[in-house]
Amino acid sequence: MVSPGILLVDKPAGLTSHDVVARTRRAFGTRKVGHAGTLDPMATGLLVIGIEGATRLLTYVVGADKTYEATIRLGQTTGTDDADGEIVGVADPEAWDAVTETAIHAGVAALTGEISQVPSAVSAIKVDGRRAYDRVRAGEDVVLAARDVTVSRFDVLSRRQGDGVLDLDVVVDCSSGTYIRALARDLGAALGVGGHLTSLRRTRVGPFAVTDAVVLDDLADATTLTPAQAAARILQPLAVSTDEARDLRHGKRLADQAARLDGALAAAIDEDGTLVGIVERRGADLKSAMNMPEVAR
Repeated sequence: MVSPGILLVDKPAGLTSHDVVARTRRAFGTRKVGHAGTLDPMATGLLVIGIEGATRLLTYVVGADKTYEATIRLGQTTGTDDADGEIVGVADPEAWDAVTETAIHAGVAALTGEISQVPSAVSAIKVDGRRAYDRVRAGEDVVLAARDVTVSRFDVLSRRQGDGVLDLDVVVDCSSGTYIRALARDLGAALGVGGHLTSLRRTRVGPFAVTDAVVLDDLADATTLTPAQAAARILQPLAVSTDEARDLRHGKRLADQAARLDGALAAAIDEDGTLVGIVERRGADLKSAMNMPEVAR
């Protein structure tokens, strides 16, 4: 029997997130595998994979903040806002006069903090039940609604001048749902020269780092985090007694125990180190928001 767990994978370029899931299914011999947040084929970096009952934890990972390292190419616009698309615009030589260090700094600052962002038309967002990128590939014009996101860090680490282009290596800390391609597009537009993404690497998802991830060729020997280990990283760990664990699994509330939580949710872990489930406040009580299969540890 396959043990449930959370697997951290360093996705290589050229594969879809679904490809990584398929490889994981074969390596672990189970169909019950899912991931918490898609990476484009061009992108590399951290995918958080759930196996067996641990897939239930992915709900609590999807909305976590993330860190990306990326290269933004100023001077060229593509149809997909990244290097996978065709170049559809090139900056006029005279436009570069306005692209000063001060202007770049101001442009980056304007895209930092709480911002309203229009996702790329080739994103995976669904429009009337179909992915936006499928509609674009079918020849439809797709304009997505702006959404509020938070970019808590947007730092330019280095810059390289090329033939009619300027590459900026950046690091971005952001809320879930932020599109780094859109940041590249919008920075280029603000500077008047256009821009797109040429590389993207996700280095962090919430408490999980790519430095702890396994490469695909090593999947057969990969070690997973137990559900209890993973949940204790994502949420406040809450030790529960054998009796409390039984009550939570049976749908009973823990009366007058809400004060034990620092936040809204916690990972209830029993005396054997088994993850019972995720508990939430319900008035003065604690109630199970999600129960794990009893075999999960």
